[in-house]
Amino acid sequence: MLTLILDAIRGKERDYTAGGLNQALILLAIPMVIEMSMESLFALVDVFFVSKVGVNAVTTVGLTESVLTLVYSLAIGCMSGATALVARRIGEKDPDAASHTAFQTILVALVVGAITGIIGIVLADDILQFMGASSAVKKEGSTFVKIMLGSNVVIMLLFMLNGIFRGAGNPAIAMRTLLLANGLNIILDPLFIFGWGPFPELGVTGAAVATTIGRSVGVCYQLYMLFSGKSTVHIQAKHLKVDWGVIRRLMDVSISGAVQFLIASASWVFLMRIIAQFGSQSVAGYTIAIRVLIFVLLPSWGLANAAATLVGQNLGAKQPDRAEQSAWRAGYFNMIFLVIVSLICIALAPWIIPLFNADPEVVKIGIMTLRVFSIGNVFYAYGMVLSQAFNGAGDTRTPLIGNLICFWLIEIPLGYFLAITLGWGVLGICICVPAAETILAILLIVLFKRGKWKLREV
Repeated sequence: MLTLILDAIRGKERDYTAGGLNQALILLAIPMVIEMSMESLFALVDVFFVSKVGVNAVTTVGLTESVLTLVYSLAIGCMSGATALVARRIGEKDPDAASHTAFQTILVALVVGAITGIIGIVLADDILQFMGASSAVKKEGSTFVKIMLGSNVVIMLLFMLNGIFRGAGNPAIAMRTLLLANGLNIILDPLFIFGWGPFPELGVTGAAVATTIGRSVGVCYQLYMLFSGKSTVHIQAKHLKVDWGVIRRLMDVSISGAVQFLIASASWVFLMRIIAQFGSQSVAGYTIAIRVLIFVLLPSWGLANAAATLVGQNLGAKQPDRAEQSAWRAGYFNMIFLVIVSLICIALAPWIIPLFNADPEVVKIGIMTLRVFSIGNVFYAYGMVLSQAFNGAGDTRTPLIGNLICFWLIEIPLGYFLAITLGWGVLGICICVPAAETILAILLIVLFKRGKWKLREV
């Protein structure tokens, strides 16, 4: 077992279309779990240091991150397309075609990132205004928003390139990318926020500077691995050309994937907008709890992403039954993991939240949010795995429809009704989210069993 874990961390190449599924899941999931933990650590570290600046600073991060989830949704959607196409080519034993596809994904990331980055810089103040920020929050956080949204090219590349490595069965490279980026962020955050040594004291803006530098260095490492031939996918001079056919296939999968995640993310924006009506303490408490949840929850996305890779590669190898079995196995392991994590969060919430902010009202809201959401995580285990399994098969439309129904037709109206109409406040928002996630999980289980995703060609 120890040898298997070490192989997973080292990134030893394997054929994931043969051999034991448990072994394949371990080899793929371990580096993906570490990778996702590192990605979630960005927001957690930022809010930890920023919370020492003040409530307005935490509110700025919370409101901005809510909007950034829209950018992340675009990136994750495009990443899903990259993972699906590259995994299918690798499953077909055609690494040259996978490398050709990889370059097309880079082109798409550059264009999408540049467009959204320019929009973010221009509309930064309007975004804070729309999110219900107070005048003090807008004054303190305007530059933070411009830097975070203006670095969308880096965000798009970071996600897309890691999607390539996942699809190729090289998750250890994606893991090392996030370890490098996050290590720099942890070091630079206090230096730029508090002005230690020769560094300027930038307050909440310093968190944006540190995060952007860390991510940029991570992208440089990714590009080095792709172009140097140190990964399964090796982009060479012959691949440096535009292939509109591949781009169209990539966009066909990615657009549905992006809309799928945009629907989910937009619901978070609307919910955050409702919470903003209850004051900065409510936003801060909710934000801290969400950051903690992301940290403990995203590792389980490692299992979900492992399922996506296994589904894509095994469909490429004409083994649909093995693809289906890998998804169910990942879902079962994820359920066990989330039960344990949820119990820990429920028990330790009164000790976790005060680590970030000691304001009594912030702590009260944070504890309540962490506990209610943790209850819903148990039902979310299969939902996240099957959603990624559909994406890995190239069937991004099914999760899209599920998200539309559960988040926009159920979650948002229910949240408004409970929080505003019934006057339950933040508790109403906390209840509506796990309710919607549970319904989504049941819907995806039913649709996955029908098996139409096995016929999807990409």
